[in-house]
Amino acid sequence: MTRPFRFGVNMLTPTGGAEWRDRCRRAEQLGFDVILVPDHLGMPAPFPALVAAAAATERPQVGTFVLNAGFWNPTLLAREAAGTDALTEGRLELGIGTGYVRGEHEQAGIPFLSPGDRVDHLRRTVQEVDRLLRDEAHLPAPVRRPRPPLMIGGNGDRVLRLAAEYADIVAFTGAATGKDGSLSMISAEQLDERVAAYQGFARDRETPAELNLLLQKVEVTENRRAAVSGLLPPFADLDDATVLELPLFAVGTVRQIADQLREQRERFGFSYLSVLEPSMEAFGLVIEELAGS
Repeated sequence: MTRPFRFGVNMLTPTGGAEWRDRCRRAEQLGFDVILVPDHLGMPAPFPALVAAAAATERPQVGTFVLNAGFWNPTLLAREAAGTDALTEGRLELGIGTGYVRGEHEQAGIPFLSPGDRVDHLRRTVQEVDRLLRDEAHLPAPVRRPRPPLMIGGNGDRVLRLAAEYADIVAFTGAATGKDGSLSMISAEQLDERVAAYQGFARDRETPAELNLLLQKVEVTENRRAAVSGLLPPFADLDDATVLELPLFAVGTVRQIADQLREQRERFGFSYLSVLEPSMEAFGLVIEELAGS
């Protein structure tokens, strides 16, 4: 069965209360279903920002996209998540991944572990947070039972296996992380393979997870090639046509973008689409086009 679309916006810019409330209300007006906050230094502090977002709006869910597990002790994270779910009256979606930015760990004085050790820590964190939030004796108590929805983000086999075990939502990045934390974009064919790997790991699930993709850039334009020409330096080995085929770019007219996202939902299963804050207004036009589909 094809899932209906859901749309999230990842708010990147820290600001004061009045401006934050205005931006969150604008996201709600544009039709976004989830207001998201990342977990990077120099960006909004996730949990207080989500409580404020929920207080300023009525309909959207609020979520972390995604927490850096290396920053968190599982017991303290369970407290923050449960408290935030309670204060937002059950609107929290808890997203978490391994973390990949070495410089942020160094700035925070937190060891930057090897890729394998980061996945080990993510697994321990997910297992313990899941256990604590399901415990009816845990205080503070979350509103949603058996626990708030859990999103796990990543593309590697071990993270996808973990997601198959625990995640209600699986977030695919459209990028691969190098050992040094650098990112490289993956092709549609590579993304096919990653989604297929996850589906294999999840074949025994009773309830399929929702699949998410983060769109790195959305631009409404009549000239698709001109819109990606400025993006080429990070993708120096790719020509314009190849860049336009990358699933994480949504560039074209509103109709072209809507058609692309419908095709990607059919091909990959991505029904939950997230965009970065700079693309919020442009994507609002696409949400209107896709409404109800």
